[in-house]
Amino acid sequence: MQILVDADACPVVIKEILFRAADRAKITTIFVANKLLYVPPSMYLKAIQVAKGFDVADNAIVAMLEAGDLVITADIPLAAQVIDKAGHALNPRGEFYSIENIRERLAMRDFMESLRASGVETQGPAAMQSSDRHTFAAQLDQFLARHQSRLR
Repeated sequence: MQILVDADACPVVIKEILFRAADRAKITTIFVANKLLYVPPSMYLKAIQVAKGFDVADNAIVAMLEAGDLVITADIPLAAQVIDKAGHALNPRGEFYSIENIRERLAMRDFMESLRASGVETQGPAAMQSSDRHTFAAQLDQFLARHQSRLR
C-alpha cells in the first residue's frame, strides 16, 4: 500500500502530518502536483511534478493507484475514481469518501457548480480549523494502524 497525495491544493499542515506519518509508518507517500514541491529527505517521501493542465495530476494519481492505496484529496471526482478502483480516499478535513457517500457528494458538487454557472454566488469551503487538522490526523492514524495490523 502507498499514499498518494493530490498536493496542489493540499494544505501545508496536512502535508506536514503526512511527512511524519510516512516515516513513522514506513509507508511510501507520493505528492503529485503541477508545481515543484519540497518534501523532506526521506526514503518514504517522493514528489512528482506533472505538466500543468486540467486533471493532469488527477490522471497521474489514478494511473499510479492500486487497490488498497490511500489517496488524500478534496477533489470529489478524483475520489470517485479512487473508490471505483478499490482505493481509499480521505479529504484534508478527515472525512473518508466511500461507496455509500460518493454519489451524493458528486451530485451536490454538480448542483453547486450549476448554480455558480448560472450566476448564483455561493460560498466556498470554510477555512481549515485546528479541529479539521486533528480529525485528519486521527483518521489517518486509525487507517494506518488497521493497515499495519493486517500486515502482521
